[in-house]
Amino acid sequence: MKSDHQFFATCSKGVEDLVQKELESLGIERIKIRTGGVAFSGCVEDAYRACLWSRVASRILLQLKAFEISSDDDLYTEVISIDWSEHFSQDQTLLIDCFSSHSVVSNSHYASLRVKDAIVDQFVQNTTHRPSIDRDDPDIRINLYLSDRECLLYLDLSGDALHKRGYRQSAGSAPIRETLAASMLYRAKWPDFYGQGLPFYDPMCGSGTIIIEAVMMAANIAPGLLRSRDGRRFGFYRWKGFDSKKWDDILEDAEEKKRTGVRSLPVISGSDNDEKLVGIARNNIKVAGLPSFIKISLQDVTHDLIPPVTEKGLIVTNPPYGKRIGQVQLLRTLYHRFGVQLKTHFNGWTAVIITTEQDLARSLGMRAFRKNMLFNGALKSVLYQYKIDSNIKTLQSENDLQGEPDISIGAGKNIATDTGRVSEHALMFSNRLKKNYKHLKKWARKNNISCYRVYDADIPQYSVAIDIYGRWVHVQEYQAPKTVDKNRAFQRINDVIDVVADILETKQEYIVLKVRKKQEGSAQYQKQDGKDHKITVTENGLKFIVNMYDYIDTGLFLDHRITRQLIRSLSRNRSFLNLFAYTGSASVYAAAGGARSTTTVDMSNTYLNWAKENFSINGYSGDNHQFFREDCLKWMAQAISENKKYQLIFIDPPTFSNSKKMDTSLDIGRDHAALLDGCLALLADDGQIIFSTNARRFKLDSTIGEDCYIKEITTITTAEDFRRKPLHRSWCMSKQESSLVLPKLSQDGSDHPG
Repeated sequence: MKSDHQFFATCSKGVEDLVQKELESLGIERIKIRTGGVAFSGCVEDAYRACLWSRVASRILLQLKAFEISSDDDLYTEVISIDWSEHFSQDQTLLIDCFSSHSVVSNSHYASLRVKDAIVDQFVQNTTHRPSIDRDDPDIRINLYLSDRECLLYLDLSGDALHKRGYRQSAGSAPIRETLAASMLYRAKWPDFYGQGLPFYDPMCGSGTIIIEAVMMAANIAPGLLRSRDGRRFGFYRWKGFDSKKWDDILEDAEEKKRTGVRSLPVISGSDNDEKLVGIARNNIKVAGLPSFIKISLQDVTHDLIPPVTEKGLIVTNPPYGKRIGQVQLLRTLYHRFGVQLKTHFNGWTAVIITTEQDLARSLGMRAFRKNMLFNGALKSVLYQYKIDSNIKTLQSENDLQGEPDISIGAGKNIATDTGRVSEHALMFSNRLKKNYKHLKKWARKNNISCYRVYDADIPQYSVAIDIYGRWVHVQEYQAPKTVDKNRAFQRINDVIDVVADILETKQEYIVLKVRKKQEGSAQYQKQDGKDHKITVTENGLKFIVNMYDYIDTGLFLDHRITRQLIRSLSRNRSFLNLFAYTGSASVYAAAGGARSTTTVDMSNTYLNWAKENFSINGYSGDNHQFFREDCLKWMAQAISENKKYQLIFIDPPTFSNSKKMDTSLDIGRDHAALLDGCLALLADDGQIIFSTNARRFKLDSTIGEDCYIKEITTITTAEDFRRKPLHRSWCMSKQESSLVLPKLSQDGSDHPG
């Protein structure tokens, strides 16, 4: 084998300079930074050291060949020209990873197959045996990078990615990679701190990754030392060019550095508010062989956060930063209170956090003196670094908070909950929520109702709507007008979050908080996040899928509970039409009531598929249940032209819509008369129309009753949990006066002839 080789150390984008410094510290001189990694020249021992000592690199690759191609046949020819028997035998397994941006050979999977064919064909020609592919634990990994400018073929000396140190036996729900943790520590200047003997603290330590990396860095422990004891963790162990004598010398040197390094460690500690995570962290620390050097405790970052030592030091932590709309709103409170604790108890310390959400960083209420871009997997994140100074009272600049509350930087004396004092309004809110819940909980249990509204801006200062969905609590904060002080509005939502879980007898993780802004067009129905979080709830014996996070509304309008039951009572042996159907819950009720047929119309494919799911989980299917993705106005005109008739029609249009899927805009105040005329044209002589709207200050057109009979039914369709603040008004319309006689419905959904 050659004594001088070309290597490439891969890494996350943005930390190439850290890898360069690591390689330089190992005595490697011929180094060139590239995007996504660092190229270097040297002997095989240099690559061994890089695998063992790099805390930031992902893989160390040995370059086998650089070439150019114009076709897949050229690729095959170049690969088969390499003597693969120098690197491994026909009895070993391999895996080929390809990354292609080549204009001709653009398919990475196909390029991998051509490389595999060339390697296998060579072995078959020379030995009559062929190596096999192993996708889980191959002996040899081959990496191919194809571009029009250059093609590079590598042997992966790392084996498993280098972030797999070997100490993390288990983790929480969102573990941070070891390489990212090390990058954070480097950017935070941790070597400067431990060089002065200053302490380190991670107050949201999770499974302990950042703390373990901090100890290994401070004690000069090679990050790959633990996995070196496993003969399959490094790729070069199974490479024919492996020099075990030189590797043993490198390992012995690393072991000696560890024995020396652990003798002069500063105080390093961590904490978390989750007892299970504290146990996981302690176990991982034990596996890493470091239990004597790290103290882990159970502590909450939002109150009484006690520094591990009295002297100043460095805090580096990875707080939660949920991408879902409800998570981010809730986490703003956590960040704010964490910031208060830092400013109250950690004066003079340096605090470093990583997050993808700028709003969460602002909620700390401090100005970062340094920001670094890092990638947590595919997530683009920012590392915020703060000098904690309790003498700074507030951030006054508009650029500092950009619309966020003007949060206290001192001991939080202007924030009632931070001092332990409860404002009069907060106490009123708490008492009102308790009173409502005590009454409605009994009512819901008696009537077998699991989803209901327990509070709706009963106290003007606390303008939120709170709905219970089984163990979940859905909190919607109505957007405060610009005249309301932002700091006060922020504190009030903190008050809500403080008491909701306890009063409503659930856990904090089952609370979803959203801000309900004034929506235009179809914005109220558009997805707010890319991750589905669906649960199934039961209402009047029927099942419905609700999504707690991804949309402003959950998929089930609770104020229409009795309206839906009315539809079930009226549906037997009748044809049912549901216009502006949303997720089709009314159609499910009609099917449950024995409707001869149901027709569900909505212009959203997402909600129409949702409606089909609601039908499916209730066991309803067949050609008698039809779904149409169409602009309801256009569909109605076509249905009228075809002289279609329905015996029961439910129409609950949006207050306003100017969706691109519609030919014209819809304004319910302006257009409801035309909509209802269309429904009357589709209505059978013995049929009924149930019309509902949530439009405020709605006024029914006086001409509507001239050609039909009409009766307002708002009172009988308003459930107990909405009597304090009805959300909708509703009417029954018919061509025969006798059809206005409706069954009487009780709160449990049973009907009585009337």
